[in-house]
Amino acid sequence: MFKKPTAKLWGTAVLAAFMATSLLSGCGANKNNQESANKATNAPTNAPVVETEKPAPASKKLVVYAALNEDDIVQIQKKFKEDTGIELDYLRVGNAGETSTRIQAEKDAPQADIFVGGSVEFHQTLADQGLLEAYTSPNAKEIEERFNDPKGFWQGWYMGVLGIVLNTERFKKELEPKGIKEPATWDDLLDPAYKGQFVTSNPATAGGGYIFVADQLFRLGEEQGWDYLSKLNKNVHHYTKAAGDGINLTATGEFIAGMSWAHDIVKSAKSGYPIKVIVPEQTAFEIGGVSIVKGGADLENAKIFVDWLLTKPVGEMNTQLSNRYSVRKDVAAPEGMIKIEDVKLVDYDRTKASEMKADVLAKFTEMIDKK
Repeated sequence: MFKKPTAKLWGTAVLAAFMATSLLSGCGANKNNQESANKATNAPTNAPVVETEKPAPASKKLVVYAALNEDDIVQIQKKFKEDTGIELDYLRVGNAGETSTRIQAEKDAPQADIFVGGSVEFHQTLADQGLLEAYTSPNAKEIEERFNDPKGFWQGWYMGVLGIVLNTERFKKELEPKGIKEPATWDDLLDPAYKGQFVTSNPATAGGGYIFVADQLFRLGEEQGWDYLSKLNKNVHHYTKAAGDGINLTATGEFIAGMSWAHDIVKSAKSGYPIKVIVPEQTAFEIGGVSIVKGGADLENAKIFVDWLLTKPVGEMNTQLSNRYSVRKDVAAPEGMIKIEDVKLVDYDRTKASEMKADVLAKFTEMIDKK
């Protein structure tokens, strides 16, 4: 038979049970406290500790395709790095036409972030093909509307006018004794004395070349304009790929006269070449553009570049470097250049010039192939 436990043993059992209960209760409290602490720190008891992913550092690179003179883009590269800390890698593909063609070829894998330089007609063509990123800089509000694309695909940042480059040494030696006066108008270039002594650029490859052709069509009308171009073609020695090529060939004395951008002519004249610039009445002008290539690797830096390019200090730097007119009214005309208000511009319809370009180039190519 079992014996009843004594009072002493009963007391011992009760004490042991109480201690066990207290111990379990304490463990439960510690567990609850730990879980509360873990919840407070977002670190579950059984979950591994995961480090928060840090955001990638901002890029300090920018790739630019430049349809500008080498010394111009080099100075832009240097100044942009100084002002922003961003490295600018540039590639001079050639003229604006070749640059545009390269961007088209790379549309599935863009290699550049920015297209800078060249007339906005080339930028507009890329915009129409969906190859540019729309962006309107906050600095655009300080610039006349005619220099801003309302859709934001390109931005004008300089302005240039077409002019005649004349080699003064050869002219005085060879033509002046014949009683020929210096050319003052585009029509003066039709004089037979310039046969084989005049050079201009191909409108299919040079922005200046196309604007020159369109200039004649706008100032004379289509029928008389093509008649003028056909007659001038008889005096043209050859058509160069870039607008600036005619300046070099005239400056070195290979030709007596040529057609190019007035600011580039003045720049070469300042270097000591025996040339001068003549800006005829009814001349045309370009709006030099900058645009962001769609799909480029550094979109934010591209926007920074556009903003930077439109500031007054950069506008002043550009006029000093290139003799181009700034699109900003608070930047003075370049030294040695005619004041823009004194230039008599043709009524240049930029929209129409873009729309008729393909037909004009086809007809022009046919004309010069018959020469």
